[in-house]
Amino acid sequence: MPIHPIVITGDPVLHRRAEPVTDFGDSVQRLIDDMLETQAAAHGVGLAAPQIGVGLRVFTWHLENDDGIPEVGAIINPFVRPGRPSDGEPDPDNESEGCLSVPGFHYPLRRGLTAEVRGYDRNGKELTFSATGWFARCMQHEYDHLNGFLYVDRLSEKWKKKARKAIRSKGWTGPDHTWLPGVDEDPFGHDS
Repeated sequence: MPIHPIVITGDPVLHRRAEPVTDFGDSVQRLIDDMLETQAAAHGVGLAAPQIGVGLRVFTWHLENDDGIPEVGAIINPFVRPGRPSDGEPDPDNESEGCLSVPGFHYPLRRGLTAEVRGYDRNGKELTFSATGWFARCMQHEYDHLNGFLYVDRLSEKWKKKARKAIRSKGWTGPDHTWLPGVDEDPFGHDS
């Protein structure tokens, strides 16, 4: 199970809708194993297949939750229906997100506190559950990746402007930018 490079914003695979999985055989099993290993090496709570350059509708997670869902999991061909976010500006101290594909940055984003999730587990068995709190946020964040969106695309104009400036300053305006967990310096400071 190899650790894959994580694709950084600007690469087309992150900005287009991923394709449905039609075969639950060995290749998708290896993909999920590789994603879980890559996610662990990156200290991530979630990882979508497009983030490792694979345009398929699969994401993984590793996040404790109060919803009775296993802490580590994967979902194939998911549909996520988020709860309605509350009105107002997000709290920068309590509602900031980061993303392995926008490494080293965090910006406040208001999301729904709940999400209804359905799809298939790695064996093709139907999976349906409700997510709350940060687990719901994770489900929404990873689902966005499968639809060609990054969390920075959903920021309010004030924060989107700051994110664009940071992305330009790093030169992440096109393809071929990656970082390799466990080899490259951890952009979120987990190695320190």
